[in-house]
Amino acid sequence: MDDTRHIAVIGIGSGDPDQLTLGAVKAIRSTDVFFVLEKGEEKSSLTRLRRAMLAEHVPGPHRVVEAEDPWRDRAQGARGGYTEAVHDWRRRRADVCERLIREELAPGQRGAFLVWGDPSLYDSTLAILEEITARGNVAFTYDVVPGVSSVSTLAARHRVGLNRVGRPIHITPGRRLAETVGNDDGDIVVMLDAHESFRQFAGGGTWIYWGAYLGTPDEILISGPLDEVADDISRTRAAARAEHGWIMDTYLLRPCSDDTVG
Repeated sequence: MDDTRHIAVIGIGSGDPDQLTLGAVKAIRSTDVFFVLEKGEEKSSLTRLRRAMLAEHVPGPHRVVEAEDPWRDRAQGARGGYTEAVHDWRRRRADVCERLIREELAPGQRGAFLVWGDPSLYDSTLAILEEITARGNVAFTYDVVPGVSSVSTLAARHRVGLNRVGRPIHITPGRRLAETVGNDDGDIVVMLDAHESFRQFAGGGTWIYWGAYLGTPDEILISGPLDEVADDISRTRAAARAEHGWIMDTYLLRPCSDDTVG
């Protein structure tokens, strides 16, 4: 009998249960224990979405083990401070995940982390598993099932391509968007923007395709010339955050050119 612990990192899309790939469903159905890191009452709806997916796709017995996601210092603004804050959070998150794997997953069982979107795009799970492996305190193997990212969902909902003919795509967190101002060689996808950084592109003839809570019943979409819709996005964003207690949005900035479509 194989007594190796195995972990699957499963991309589950941005919230829509229909975004689960056949590969994700297959991996989910072969899992014994699902690990969920709770992000507080404000984001409890995300846990409910995960449980709804499991209820629909797991016919047999399984366990869901929840743990509190460690607090993260989000006050650090400078790049060095921000980077250290993220590394500190990841170390403490690795402590939690290592304990879950060691104490809740028996040798020979299969565990899984259900990751929003795609595990390769702005998610820490793979880096955390690498750190746990390097520590050598608990032995396990792991593989990755790709998922539909919020970026793909954004483009699909707005019915646009992410790139134009022969042009590159730049993907950046909002805190680094200022570094791309003045760049008209391609389109810019912005994630993790807590400060409406798109306003830095005002007056430049840029189009924006914006979406929040993508793939969920609360999904919101706005698009148009940035100068015309920026205030609408700000008002909508503030109202949604007040209603739900949190917001996760993604947007595409498209500098105007002859081949830009509105």
